[in-house]
Amino acid sequence: MRIESWLVVVVAPLVLLGVLLARPRVDVSWENQQAHFWLVLGAAVVATALGWVISAAARRRRDARLFLISLAFIASSGFLGLHALATPSVLLGPNAGFELATPFGLVVAGLFAAASAIELRPERARNVVRHAPLLLAGLFVLMAAWAVVSLAELPPLDGPLEAEELDGWQLALAAVGLGLYGLAALGFVRLYRRRPARFVFAFTLAFAFLAEAMVVIAWASNWRLSWWEWHVLMLGAFLVIGQAARSEWHEERFSALYLDETLAGAKNVSVILADLQGSTRYSEQHDPAQVAAMLNVYFEHIIPLMEGAGGEVHQIVGDELMVVFGKRDESDHAVRAARASLLLQRAAARAADGHDDWPRFRVGVNSGEVHAGVVGATRGHRKHGLVGDVVNLAARLQAEAPVNGVLIGAETYRLLGECAVVEALPPRLVKGKAEPVSAFLLHDVKSQQRES
Repeated sequence: MRIESWLVVVVAPLVLLGVLLARPRVDVSWENQQAHFWLVLGAAVVATALGWVISAAARRRRDARLFLISLAFIASSGFLGLHALATPSVLLGPNAGFELATPFGLVVAGLFAAASAIELRPERARNVVRHAPLLLAGLFVLMAAWAVVSLAELPPLDGPLEAEELDGWQLALAAVGLGLYGLAALGFVRLYRRRPARFVFAFTLAFAFLAEAMVVIAWASNWRLSWWEWHVLMLGAFLVIGQAARSEWHEERFSALYLDETLAGAKNVSVILADLQGSTRYSEQHDPAQVAAMLNVYFEHIIPLMEGAGGEVHQIVGDELMVVFGKRDESDHAVRAARASLLLQRAAARAADGHDDWPRFRVGVNSGEVHAGVVGATRGHRKHGLVGDVVNLAARLQAEAPVNGVLIGAETYRLLGECAVVEALPPRLVKGKAEPVSAFLLHDVKSQQRES
């Protein structure tokens, strides 16, 4: 659709509201508790699903914007669920707190939505990620407190609200919500100008719908068509984002929303490359099912150890494993990687015990600056990759490493300092390098590290 068509879609709800308010006879009353319950509950389910998948992506990429967006959906889903409980004759029945749960929850969600539209500086973004568990816990405490106060009918939600009181609450919440979602929509318009991706536009459209829903809340009368309109706008906003997410390439689905630092940035990391020596011969002598079984045994032992040591299992290609340390800005990434590489070899030895014909691992470790960001086509086949000579040299070191051994590069050795127990090997020529490179056979990593 062209921009003009989308503008019509955005303006249409406000035009409809104007018509319904100008012609009260058209704004007929339709009181259907079951329809209300399932409409609100359906919106809560969609918001919950979005919050969960976006939160998982935010944790994986440690992206502050995604985390703030996930909090917006979690807040929406929680308060929508409370509002559904207030549907007359369905579960709990009318309750002041539960009646106000949706507009209040949308305001809370609007705070996170507006914050997500800001291009946070790297240090502030890291602070958001660092305090993510506290923010999430605070949100759950707020939702639980609202539920307790509502059920116990404590002030200021003590007893049913008169129509004018309900209107006053909703008018105040709507005014705040309108401002927050307006800021969020404008922020994503600016983001769309820099990154003209349809997924970014979907969020712009959704926030515009939620801003309009807050306008309708302020003017609509219960159970009339205008009142139903803000429920539909709310559900429509979540469905727009859900459909846009569904149509995106499954890997790095939310990459269009990443902060610039996540999307493409330089990081100092340590990379482990592990590959099986003799796997080609083993594959020639065994059927594919046996080869797969062998790999599964190895990786079932190794992968949990790598993740437990603080590494990110970046990829598995055939019998090659790549693990990255330092993507979360850990200063001791070289120590973590070196220790993990020794753990890998010990775990592989235990896994292969009794299987003398199994191929064994060679491991290379290298440290330095890489480009960490999304690579691939704009539409489809995207991934968060690591690009740079550091990765290439790790692969070369792995190819030079002895079977069951770990070979580390010069920068990794420098970062390890005195805690490294190594055997210096003669400099060697490797593919892609004009000059010989230094390499060290790693035997152990002691607990003390020299300041470098």
